[in-house]
Amino acid sequence: MMKTKGLVLAVSAVLSLGVMGSAAAADGAALYKSKTCFSCHGQDANTPIMPTYPKLAGQNADYAYNQMMDIKSGVRNNGQSAAMKGIMAMVTAEEAKAIAEWLSTQ
Repeated sequence: MMKTKGLVLAVSAVLSLGVMGSAAAADGAALYKSKTCFSCHGQDANTPIMPTYPKLAGQNADYAYNQMMDIKSGVRNNGQSAAMKGIMAMVTAEEAKAIAEWLSTQ
């Protein structure tokens, strides 16, 4: 009986993570706007205001998330990332994940 209860709890935890993950992805578009990502990368994430700024639409979610986290932590520190450092200070890891997931679907 204990093994069954443990299995049920484990399955429930995994399923709830999947639901939360999809909810977070649905919020990615709203976060992209509220965190002002569009100001530099464009409303559609494909028309940045400067030719040197990256087009984010269709980017691999893991890659985009890792880049955001590297900028936030200071691991990525070059001319391009300096402007994003202040923005990323206002973005949590969970929010970055949701934004990255949304970007990958664009």
